[in-house]
Parts: sequence; structure tokens; C-alpha cells
Amino acid sequence: MERLHAILERLLRLHPREIDLSLGRIDALLADLGRPERQLPPVIHVAGTNGKGSTTAFLRAMLEASGRNVHVYTSPHLVSFRERMRIGRAKGGRFVDDDALADVLIEVERKNHDRPITQFEITTAAALLLFARNPADVLLLEVGLGGRLDATNVIGSPLATVITPVSVDHEKFLGHTIATIAAEKAGILKPGRPAIVAPQVREALSVIERRAAEIKAPLFVANQDWVATPERGRLVYQDEDGLLDLPSPRLVGRHQYANAGTAIATLRRCGFGLKSEAIEAGLVNVEWPARLQRLTNGTLVGRAPANSELWVDGGHNPGAGVVVAEAMADLEDRAPRPLYLIAGMLDTKDPVGFFKPFTGLARRVYTVPVPSPAGRDPVELAAIAGEVGLSTEPSDSVTDALDRIGREIAETGPARILICGSLYLAGATLADNGTPPL
Repeated sequence: MERLHAILERLLRLHPREIDLSLGRIDALLADLGRPERQLPPVIHVAGTNGKGSTTAFLRAMLEASGRNVHVYTSPHLVSFRERMRIGRAKGGRFVDDDALADVLIEVERKNHDRPITQFEITTAAALLLFARNPADVLLLEVGLGGRLDATNVIGSPLATVITPVSVDHEKFLGHTIATIAAEKAGILKPGRPAIVAPQVREALSVIERRAAEIKAPLFVANQDWVATPERGRLVYQDEDGLLDLPSPRLVGRHQYANAGTAIATLRRCGFGLKSEAIEAGLVNVEWPARLQRLTNGTLVGRAPANSELWVDGGHNPGAGVVVAEAMADLEDRAPRPLYLIAGMLDTKDPVGFFKPFTGLARRVYTVPVPSPAGRDPVELAAIAGEVGLSTEPSDSVTDALDRIGREIAETGPARILICGSLYLAGATLADNGTPPL
């Protein structure tokens, strides 16, 4: 682990800016590596603002349930960098081994010859090299940021592309409107390759449709070509090939029906011929840590007020705020409990947009530091959350906030506590709780 950390720190110094969207640097490196991006198993390329990870998790779970070996590339990680690269194996993939990852990073670093390149670009090149050297049936490739100029967009002819819901995030790099952000996401579409589109606001869908028409990419659009809806505790999916009556997704929240539907639509459009049993198994066995994950054991669970629920979610933009608040409201309808937020955010995010959906739902927001140099000061974050009408209180840490909530509810009974606002905070929470991703 120390060896891998030292390598990653060294790679970070190859380029002065952590994010600098371009395909030129990684293309030159891949050429020197012998073009591993052309030696991959069939690729499903996934972009979007929210739901990329959950949709990818559903895809993996369903494909593995059908007996296929699946490589997966996602970002960012929660606890360990190797979470970003899952190597396909029979009976389920595994995160890449620390030593194997360190070895390939050193190999790629040498081929780069000290040329300027971002850490994400060079680690993406390393991932593609790993995936090319290990046989698998499918590679699920998640975009890091945007799409058009993202380092993953070196795949010339994917099996399919997927665009999950688009909303405002990373405005500094992608633009300040839904239309400009959608245009960046639509940059992964490829001529003649099917594109599966999750439910979108009209402004985003118009941009995606226009780009698809320009390059002649066939679209398969939610609520036009396929529908996925909750009905009586079940997921009903329908497209031109028929109707599926399926169990509800294991992942919590109404938005997960759409994410699961996007995965099903993708696999049916790709022609995998998955039996309904594999789809069902994927829905009920899927795992995606820190996305409305309820913690039921561990150090922090033991620290939480007695009989209280403890949840963690890494969502950090206005779109995530909407779906997470909606999920908390659904839980409140079924089993009423006072909701407390323990929130931390980066200073690059929109706290007003994130917190607004919780107005009238959360009893109080305890703001905490985020383990990142870009973390927003808890006092400042509390003031911003207060602007949307929430009761707020800055706190020193998650454990301090749990203690404060315990004192507050001592005479009123158990609470529902949600740790939220940042993947950095979510990852630290899972690590501190002793329940990191496996």
C-alpha cells in the first residue's frame, strides 16, 4: 500500500493541474504502449452526472449473474485507489492487487518519459493496459469527468454508450448550463453504435438527440423506447422486445428504478440475451457502497445513538440532493423518525442546490470537515445551509456530530442519521467504521 501511494504521489507531480481535459497526452502514451485500447474486450462506455456508478453496478451484477467475466473501471474511489479497477474473474471480479497495480503504473510511467500528463490520464492508461492483458467478456468503462475530452474517450467503437441523468456539476470544466454539460457528455457517442439514454430533462435530451443525429448513432431513450417503473413493490420494465416483471432493486431510492432500467435497456440493446433469472439476480444482489448505504455494524454504528439508523451517501450536487432527499422522505412515510444530516462538502460544489431539497425534512444539519484540501469550512457550510431554512450547527467531526445528536434526542427516541455531501466524506466514514468496499 505504501509503495502504491508513493507512486501515485509521484505521478501527481507530472502535471501541475489535477484536471486538464485533453485527449492528446493520453493518446501519445497509448501509442507508446502499443495501443492497448484496441485490444480490449467489448466496451460499454458510461457517462452522465448522476447514476453512472449505480448503473454500472447493475450492469456488472447482471452480467456476472449470467456467468460472464466483467472488467470495471470507475472513479473516484472511496477508500483505496485500487477500487477503480476491477478485474473480471469467474464467479465475480476482484479489485486489482496493490502490487499488480504498482507494477503496471511504473511500466506506464517509464513509457511516458516524464512528459506532462494528469494523474487520471496516466492511471487510465494503466487500467486499459491491465484490462487488455486480462481476458474478459465485457469492460464497463465509466467516464471520469464530462465525456468528450475525458481520458476514457479513446475507445473508437464501443459495444454501446450510455448517458445517465445530466444535471449541473463541475461547472468550471463543463460549463454552467445543462445544455453545455449535456454536450460534453454526448461526446462519447460514436457513429453507428447504440446509445442508451436514461431519463433526462428536456434541455439535455435535445442536445443528446442532436448529437446522435449528426453522427448517426441510434438512440434508445427512456420513456420513449423503454420504460422502467415501480409497481406494487416490483420493477416493471418494457421495451419493443416485451415486458419484464422483476423484483425491486436492492439499492435504495426511487431513482434506482431508472438506473436499473438503464442497465437492462443497455444489455438488451447489446444483444447479450440475458435470461430474466440473471437480471433478477443482478437486481437483488447488486452492491454499490456509499450510495444510500445503511450501516448496520461497525465502529461508528456503535457510536451512534441507540437504535438509530445510520446511512451514508456520497452524492454532492443538486441532482443528488433531490433524489437522496426523496429517498429519505419515502423512508419517513414508511417509518417516521427525525432526520439529522451530518454533511461536509468541497468548496467546488453547490451547497445551496444540494441542501434545498432537505428543507422541511431534516431536523438539523451538523456540518463537518471533509478530508480534502478543497473541503469547505464547516462554519461557512453551516451558514449556507441556514440560508435555505435549515437548522444548522458546525461540528468538529462525524463522531462529534453523532455525540451531539445523541444528546439532542436523549428524551425523544431514535433518529435517522444521514452522512452526506461528499464522496471524500463517505469514503472516510466507511474507513472509520471499519467497513470499506470489498
